[in-house]
Amino acid sequence: MNSFLSPPPHRELLPEEKVDNAYRRLRWQVFAGVFIGYAGYYLVRKNFSLAMPYLQEMGFDKLELGFAFAFNSTAYSISKFLSGSLSDRSDARKFLALGLILASVATILAGTALGMSNMAWMALFQFLIGWFGGMGWPPCGRVMTHWFSMKERGTKMSFWNVAHNVGGGLIGLIAGWGVTFALSLGLSRSLSQQAGIFWLPAVIALLIALITYFLIRDTPQSCGLPSIEAYKNDYPPNYSKNSETVLTTKEIFFKYVLNNKLLWVAALANAFVYFVRYGVLDWAPTYLSEVKGYNIKEVGFAYFIYEWAAIPGTVLCGWVSDKLFKGKRAMTIIIFMASVMAAILVYWKNADSKVIDSIALVAVGFLIYGPVMLIGVQALDLSPKNAAGTSAGFTGFFGYFFGTSVLAYIVMGKVVKSSGWDSGFVLLIGSCLITILLMTFVHRHEKKAKRKNELCA
Repeated sequence: MNSFLSPPPHRELLPEEKVDNAYRRLRWQVFAGVFIGYAGYYLVRKNFSLAMPYLQEMGFDKLELGFAFAFNSTAYSISKFLSGSLSDRSDARKFLALGLILASVATILAGTALGMSNMAWMALFQFLIGWFGGMGWPPCGRVMTHWFSMKERGTKMSFWNVAHNVGGGLIGLIAGWGVTFALSLGLSRSLSQQAGIFWLPAVIALLIALITYFLIRDTPQSCGLPSIEAYKNDYPPNYSKNSETVLTTKEIFFKYVLNNKLLWVAALANAFVYFVRYGVLDWAPTYLSEVKGYNIKEVGFAYFIYEWAAIPGTVLCGWVSDKLFKGKRAMTIIIFMASVMAAILVYWKNADSKVIDSIALVAVGFLIYGPVMLIGVQALDLSPKNAAGTSAGFTGFFGYFFGTSVLAYIVMGKVVKSSGWDSGFVLLIGSCLITILLMTFVHRHEKKAKRKNELCA
């Protein structure tokens, strides 16, 4: 491994009287680092979807744009999977900052006249943005598993997970404000779109990359602290001294990931959850402007409320999973996905009211990100912490490649182009139902595991 990315060595333990204060301070510090950093990734993650209405005016159709956008999630899915393995063996602070810098540069290039000149260039830059964007989640997962114990991880992960809603919501506001401001300065409509949607968010993300580098620390041991399990006296069933060692790629993939049947089911469910997530979100600017007559500021606000509604929804989902269902993630996902399905029906069937559109989008955003987060938590729970990035990358690959690239962009774009928006909404409803069925299977296994643990207690 390149020595630049190699994790820092374990330091000699601090005196016992200094451990508690240092742990408390650094846990808040690294949490702030991964929260801000992951939010920054979403400032340069989906800018292309906001540019889609403008690109259609330039002569590109939905299928072409969906195909180009698919390169983003295809690259993201592969990168997240491969980056998971690499990040498990890398310094999280360097890995996260490097990916955000590269994604920001690629976004700036995507917003140039060359980046929007034809499908080939659009696809290339979307591929690069997706590839570098895939470097964000794995180091965050590494930090969360090393600094927060299993019993508190569900709640802490729910709070951290809303970072991408913060970033994803802000991009809508930043883009809308940036375009409007550029137009007020007398810039052309084309240049204003480029500056507001691509360049301004990328510059902000570059500044965030520097901030995260100074906040994040790789592991407690690299700061002279004991492991989180020792500090919290919270040892999971699969914990051993080997959990603190760096595993080989072969051990990670074949021992802890590919042989895990429940992880496969969770990954498949993740594909359909992501289809719903991005099938609604990334086609919203096109659907709202084309069918409902929204302008760029109204589209940006709709994007914002969808993402920010997820913040309380995700936290509630984590709380329900931990407190009401005692860690049984599947039942929580079932309830939330059934509610998502109802909200999509309202969003689809509403004819005239922008208020109802907004309420429906708020409801979908409030509900859908909880299942997204919980499947990620399941992936972490189903593997040792030194393979956490790879396990999360595996479920993420299904979500972003099959759920987003194939279903949300290519299939959705083709179906809407050939059969209309009604057929696209039928696909979204069907995906909710499939997710519920898959989680029913997982729920049965969770109940069996609970009974087994009670008998062994």
